[in-house]
Amino acid sequence: MQYLLLLHANEAGFTNMTPEQQQQGMAAYMAYTEALVKAGAYVGSNRLRPVATATTVKVVDGKTQVLDGPYADSKEQLGGYFLIDVPDLDAALSWAARCPGASHGTIEVRPVWAMEQAAAKVA
Repeated sequence: MQYLLLLHANEAGFTNMTPEQQQQGMAAYMAYTEALVKAGAYVGSNRLRPVATATTVKVVDGKTQVLDGPYADSKEQLGGYFLIDVPDLDAALSWAARCPGASHGTIEVRPVWAMEQAAAKVA
């Protein structure tokens, strides 16, 4: 089953690190990704641009509203994700706990609701 690990952290934390700390952090994420790949659990991942680059779109009374910035204002921002394929929630939680982001932020674990069947019916 696929799970999305959503990495939430204060995005200013990385820029406040020394270059050596940043390098160590990147090495930790590379090692984590390598471990996921070796375990056959890795499906994909990406880092997101800073929250200041976000644009929010919503439709109210049939009219599209486009706003600069993220949907929610909070101390932690969504900074990236890992999409993994593991047998169950316990395995997903184990991988989330191993993620470097868990030590300086929050990892939200969400099961993916596969839409292949719905897409096949439309096609």
